[in-house]
Amino acid sequence: MAGLNPGVQRKGFFHGRKWPYHIALTVTALVIAFPLLYAALISTQTNAEIFTFQLTPGSALRDHFQIVWFDRGLSSAMWNSLQQAIYVTTGKTVLSLLAGLAFVYFKFPFKWFIFFFVLVTLMMPTEVMILAMFRQVSGYGWQDTMTALVVPFLASATGAFLFRQHFANLPADLLEAAQIDGASPIKFLTKILIPLSWNVIAAMFVIQFVYTWNMFLWPSLIIRDDSRQVVQVALQTLTNIDGSLNYGPLMLAAILASIPPAIVFVLMQKPFMSGFAVGQNK
Repeated sequence: MAGLNPGVQRKGFFHGRKWPYHIALTVTALVIAFPLLYAALISTQTNAEIFTFQLTPGSALRDHFQIVWFDRGLSSAMWNSLQQAIYVTTGKTVLSLLAGLAFVYFKFPFKWFIFFFVLVTLMMPTEVMILAMFRQVSGYGWQDTMTALVVPFLASATGAFLFRQHFANLPADLLEAAQIDGASPIKFLTKILIPLSWNVIAAMFVIQFVYTWNMFLWPSLIIRDDSRQVVQVALQTLTNIDGSLNYGPLMLAAILASIPPAIVFVLMQKPFMSGFAVGQNK
């Protein structure tokens, strides 16, 4: 033992006693995942099985899926929400990139006043503007259309502020080099700024996708046709099945509705985390 490297001894000491940390992390993960696991269990059970606290899968999964997916049209609602989320998130990201480019690299009158106005709008929740939005969209005749769900939310003060701050922290030499090479503003954006901003774009995409997917108040006001309704409003209709509250179909629908945002987060996690790691190493 005397001839061993002390550093190796300490490393082996800690490596041989990792099991308490693994147990603690496993217990923590199970506690966090318990609501989802319990919801998945309830989604397979009838009300009678739920109230007897049965801890094994029930016998009603197929019936609940038939009710949720086909009878109540959750598949159509999820498709509508997916379209809305993709259109809004893509539009917001593109417009936010252009706004950040303009606020940092362009000179125009009242630029700082306009940027201050954008910051002020960050403090205004959607609920404050909902009545004015409803009157304007109704005046255009957009009720029960995807246009009504998408257009009012294409501009993002949060995104403009996020990309403005990110571009302002990039080296000023990038713009000078692009101007020497004769690059246009759009080419400067697509060839230089965007490749340096994938972490911010990923964060913006995930946040806006989840926000749009969870939208409830605006769709419930502007959409009256059930076939054009979004998933969060469709979930509300599952609270009344055959004149009573049936927990199984509601839990199944909630789990199905959580899958698309989870997929988006998993797909965008790598660029987001790698970008964060690069920022930490600078």
